[in-house]
Amino acid sequence: MSNQQWSSKLGFVLAAAGSAIGLGAIWKFPYMAGSNGGSIFLIFFILFTVLIAGPILLAEFVIGRRGKKDAISTFKKLAPSTPWPIIGILGTVVAIIILSFYSVVGGWILSYLARSATGGLSNLTQAQYGSLFESIIANPIEVLGAQMIFMLITIIIVSGGIQNGIEKASTFMMPALLILFVVLAIRSLTLEGASEGIAYLFIPDWSYFTAKTMLLALGQSFFALSVGVSVMITYASYLTDRDNLGRSTISVATLNIIISILASLVIFPAVFALGFEPGEGPGLVFVVLPAVFNELAFGGIFMFVFLVLLLFATLTSAFSILEIVVASFSRGQDRKRTKYTWLAGALIFVVGIPSALSFGVLTDITIMNYLIFDFADYITASFGLPLGALLICLFIGFQLKKEDVYEELQKGAGVKAKWMPVWYYAIKILAPLAILLIFLQSFEIIKF
Repeated sequence: MSNQQWSSKLGFVLAAAGSAIGLGAIWKFPYMAGSNGGSIFLIFFILFTVLIAGPILLAEFVIGRRGKKDAISTFKKLAPSTPWPIIGILGTVVAIIILSFYSVVGGWILSYLARSATGGLSNLTQAQYGSLFESIIANPIEVLGAQMIFMLITIIIVSGGIQNGIEKASTFMMPALLILFVVLAIRSLTLEGASEGIAYLFIPDWSYFTAKTMLLALGQSFFALSVGVSVMITYASYLTDRDNLGRSTISVATLNIIISILASLVIFPAVFALGFEPGEGPGLVFVVLPAVFNELAFGGIFMFVFLVLLLFATLTSAFSILEIVVASFSRGQDRKRTKYTWLAGALIFVVGIPSALSFGVLTDITIMNYLIFDFADYITASFGLPLGALLICLFIGFQLKKEDVYEELQKGAGVKAKWMPVWYYAIKILAPLAILLIFLQSFEIIKF
């Protein structure tokens, strides 16, 4: 059994929030919302976070602390001689795929950070910012080199363990990121023409009320909270019985929604004020934000600080994803943690090479009409995570004894008794039905 443990409740919440907030809120949410109707996507995202992803996050906390092992071993312990450990295996595989393309984006951030430090992002036109991004992601040597550096940083931190590595880094990174985003949102909202962006984000366009938008918003709520991939099962396995799972769930989900909205308030007013398209795609942050900083006094300094903090946010997500793979490989053998961290990190880097090259030398290779990078993103967010979340719901609702689940919820002055049946109903009935319904719609088996 592993001796890894969080040193404080705050450290756990910030690390879990760091996993959730990271690129999910800052990079992915704005471009997903921008490509799928803005306000409608936001409404579905909040609704699914509160009603489905949030309760599943709590379910993962319950399973993780109950098992106190890596994800695969936890399911073996709680449901011996059953097929349920497939959830942990699925989570590990999905984690490898997610970090394989996440690390590519981390590399993009490092490339921008290097240019920012040398003045290479200053005084460009809007068109030049777009051209710069396209040239960076198409350069095979630069993207692979930057991806490798990003993975090396992630490996070094995670090999340090929970308290000395992940928790210490997250406790500094997350508050700094939140403060800067508030400053950036205020500046973006004061740009001339920003009101169109606010309208896009908060006034619904009902033409986007579709099964596809619902599926993508559901996938984003899972992606943003890191549920369905057993990351939070792994993190919760390092908790003590004194920790309040319900309060931690609310804190992580609330922080995630706040940062997602803040990121959108930074980006969408600027998108419309500066004449960009909201459906810019994965490059939205890299094309629009440099142009926003160009409008600021001392914009070059702000841009550098922002990129450092964006790198921090990306790393906190990467820590959590690599941790589940390392925990699954090492199975509590702390003495071999460093070796398994390097093995897992090297494997993920290799898996990510096609994604890194998919905007350049492999741009002609597509899967289901998606570039390799986009396919890895789509298949994990729209299918891997919801499937994992569905199986976790079924495990809580039909495998674990209700009294054992309630016992875990009540530890550490936990969830109030009157709310437990509501949550249990949501996990056993509401969440599985919602996931299945949206799956059926996405495959056009049913329509409404």
